Amino acid sequence: MIIGVPKEVKNHEYRVGLTPASVSECAHAGHQVLVETGAGLGIGSSDQDYQRAGAEIIATPADVFAKAEMIVKVKEPQAAERAMLREGQLLFTYLHLAPDPAQTKDLVDSGAVCIAYETVTSPFGGLPLLAPMSKVAGRMAIQAGAHCLEQPQGGLGMLIGGVPGVDPAKVVIIGGGVVGSHAAHIAVGMGADTWVIDRNPEVLERHWQQFGRSTNSVYSTRDSLEKHVLEADLVIGGVLIPGAAAPKLVTADMVKRMKPGSVIVDVAIDQGGCCETSKATTHAEPTYVVDDVVHYCVANMPGGVPKTSTFALNNVTLPHVLHLANKGYKQALQDDAHLLNGLNVHSGHITSQEVAEALNLDYKPASEFL
Repeated sequence: MIIGVPKEVKNHEYRVGLTPASVSECAHAGHQVLVETGAGLGIGSSDQDYQRAGAEIIATPADVFAKAEMIVKVKEPQAAERAMLREGQLLFTYLHLAPDPAQTKDLVDSGAVCIAYETVTSPFGGLPLLAPMSKVAGRMAIQAGAHCLEQPQGGLGMLIGGVPGVDPAKVVIIGGGVVGSHAAHIAVGMGADTWVIDRNPEVLERHWQQFGRSTNSVYSTRDSLEKHVLEADLVIGGVLIPGAAAPKLVTADMVKRMKPGSVIVDVAIDQGGCCETSKATTHAEPTYVVDDVVHYCVANMPGGVPKTSTFALNNVTLPHVLHLANKGYKQALQDDAHLLNGLNVHSGHITSQEVAEALNLDYKPASEFL
């Protein structure tokens, strides 16, 4: 199979779909890999590194899209990239379609076969291709929140861990899953007064086993959520419903009543955000203020640490890339029900029920196309 790796073009996105080591694996399996020039510079990999791994360096993204049978990316294709997709071409990347009707329409119209990292499942439960970036984003959320709490950034002017004799910041993490547990790990390490809110008793039990009394866990109800959000200095939104739009748990009214200078870091923004006042931002302009509350809603947080993120992502995506290339997508999807769960769009139809429901569009089961 001819595999294409274009350079990412989303604002301040420095990750890349395949590392040189992953390219080498694909080449040794007999596949041709086309890498756009400069695609790996953000992870410290030159064109020469990719050539040594067996890739052919391509001058333009148009040539990569025109020649490749499968496109391997990191972030959702931008409008200019979507215009280069063709019928029957395989796209393997993060998509996050539920809050993005424009992208969804373009992918449907393209006739391409689109498999989303974030809805591929695991025999052991969870979302294995989303988990590495959730780990990175959870850890970065505390770093970003600590920076935003500084007064020059519009924050309260608090050091997140305080100092002897001065209280630390109260950090409230909504959602105790992968994002939440990794955010808690960093918050605890920085000395914050850390609270995790979730409505799944098993998640709260795992959290207790991991952190003990170094954090506080709370069962989520409307009352408990409101109480702790209003008391918080920093709120981390880490809620996820696989494939679907994030629920709006922090209302605009709650934001109005939060402390002036408090901070919201909405990691759920890829799926629309879990705060009513959230809107996607970029690394170039990461924050904005609503009702004196600083909002950090960067939609590609892990892109800020591309070396860590790309290698972590390739650890879990490479086996699927090889399966798709070795078997062809139809056989690969037939052989792996968990990879099949990643199929979101096929030949002009939406094959993810959650995406179809979120956007009020027609749904066709993926099995109809195999």
